[in-house]
Amino acid sequence: MKNLFAFVLLVLFSQVAIAQKTVTLQDCESQFLKNNLFLLASHYNIDASKALTMQAKIWDNPSITADLNAYNPENKQYFDIGKNGQKAFGIEQLIYLGGKKRNEIKLAKTNEQLSQLQFDDLLRTLKLQLRKSFYTVYYNTKNLETTDKQLVHIEDLINSYSVQTQKGNVPLKDLVRLQSLFLNFKNERMEVVNNNIEEQGNLKLLLNETENVIPIVTEADFNKYTKIIPFDPEAFKKDATANRPDYLLKQKTIDANELNVKWQKSLSIPDITLGVNYDQRSGAFEKESNLSIGIPLPLWNTNKGNIKYAQTILSQSKIEKQNFDLQLQTEISMIWNKWEESRKNYILLKPSTNADFEAVYKGMLDNFQKRNVSLLEFTDFMESYNQAAVQLNELKKNVVLSGEELNSTINKDLF
Repeated sequence: MKNLFAFVLLVLFSQVAIAQKTVTLQDCESQFLKNNLFLLASHYNIDASKALTMQAKIWDNPSITADLNAYNPENKQYFDIGKNGQKAFGIEQLIYLGGKKRNEIKLAKTNEQLSQLQFDDLLRTLKLQLRKSFYTVYYNTKNLETTDKQLVHIEDLINSYSVQTQKGNVPLKDLVRLQSLFLNFKNERMEVVNNNIEEQGNLKLLLNETENVIPIVTEADFNKYTKIIPFDPEAFKKDATANRPDYLLKQKTIDANELNVKWQKSLSIPDITLGVNYDQRSGAFEKESNLSIGIPLPLWNTNKGNIKYAQTILSQSKIEKQNFDLQLQTEISMIWNKWEESRKNYILLKPSTNADFEAVYKGMLDNFQKRNVSLLEFTDFMESYNQAAVQLNELKKNVVLSGEELNSTINKDLF
């Protein structure tokens, strides 16, 4: 029976271990690039655009015609298509003029590049979301560890005080105060748990993962976000305009719209249809061969509406590009200030702050157990300690998250 119980426990612990995995940020990003369904689906847009470019290079098929005698009234003969009968054949090919095919191919290639840039921008956006969720889960977990450690001590005290209260050795108000502190910590913990559930869900979705992800972050991983980076708006903007897919997308959209205007104008130029035909008997001569040329007359449809529409869209895209330039400069300044403020707030703390917290916490707990500290002083300290420890983690989280936002804004790993 004991062996069976031990086996059941082993199975349960194994399932818990399987249900979660510890990973570094590099592990996450590698899995993200391989398994993310958003990226896999978006990549088909690039393949589709390449197919359209291939199609744009293909000319219209030639057309062939045949004119065969159905009934010869002179000889009273059906289908008289022999050597003394009548038959005619012709073949025609549409010849594009005005650079139509050239402009169409260029436009298709530009649309292919637009698809690639859209994919790259999706990758940039999802990468930022992945990193923010990764670090948020890590620091939330650290906060939960701090709170859980205190909850264990408080729960032990509540159990002890409950016994002493029943014996009349401890006033009921002391027990109520401990219970109130316990509930406060529980409520604060629940807020962090709910946030962690959401961020954990984001991680699993981005990684196409079924197991819970347990992030690993070293001190070296964190410290790189605290290095000093001088604010150089011109250099930052230069990097952003060279690296950010959404900025390049704005410029490439203008290029595509300019090509579309050229293409629409070329469509107003009539095309020529060239052909050759053979006529056995019904022409001016027997067994004559002819050359045919056809061209539509541009009397009513000169494609003016489409040309005007293309020009309007081009003007709109240029205005949007100018607006994006202004937004980009503002965004860079805002995100850098956000990161710099977070970094300064953290640097103001002494490097030994975290160790000091632990030492003071242990000393206060020992003194309370020895009755050197009152319950009121102890509970006040517990609240202050928990708040300080959580705020320290929040400061570190803010430094990292704002640093990742700066990376994404420039689309370059500054850290």
